[in-house]
Amino acid sequence: MSCRVYLVRHGETEWNTIMKAQGHSDVPLSDAGRRQADCLGKRLATEKFKGLYASDLKRARETAAIISKHQQHNCPAIETLPELRELNFGEWEGMTMQEVAALFNDDLKRWWENPVSVRIPGGETMGELADRCLGALKQIVRRHNGGNVLIVTHGGPIRTITASVLEMDLNKYWRLQMDNACLSIIDFPQWEKGILMLFNDCSHLTFTGNQK
Repeated sequence: MSCRVYLVRHGETEWNTIMKAQGHSDVPLSDAGRRQADCLGKRLATEKFKGLYASDLKRARETAAIISKHQQHNCPAIETLPELRELNFGEWEGMTMQEVAALFNDDLKRWWENPVSVRIPGGETMGELADRCLGALKQIVRRHNGGNVLIVTHGGPIRTITASVLEMDLNKYWRLQMDNACLSIIDFPQWEKGILMLFNDCSHLTFTGNQK
């Protein structure tokens, strides 16, 4: 087995600029996010991908579609997978962390102490996010032995995947910076021996704008 996985966080949304929890909310890209995706598409134009996958949420699908337009090789159709969605923030979606702290202070404290096991009200645990994202990734890696794949997803899934490869404590996932439209690359010579080759690279973002 040998598969190189290009992991992309979706471009910026209006909610990103005001730091609202998006989770499963289907928020579209902002104009800045579309420009970010276009910059990344130009960077990846000469790469040849055997598979192209995206979360089924609009911000990821739109980012993947913009990137695919730049492909100089025959690009496979985008396959959307709900397993690649962001963490379900439940009752916190649409709120800033300050608003969450004002209304759910005790829940928020418990969650920050142990997000892997503590469930967000009406949402998920980080452990559940890890199970579904890593399950989907494992199937993708096995399907594309000997090739490159592009996966457009969200900050939570990419942090989870990276933490797993590095054998980090997922409760410390927040230590991994993750900007909009960033590129990370992981090589999988074997499923259990992933190698992080690139992380949170934004060198393609040449325009001035918010990259959170």
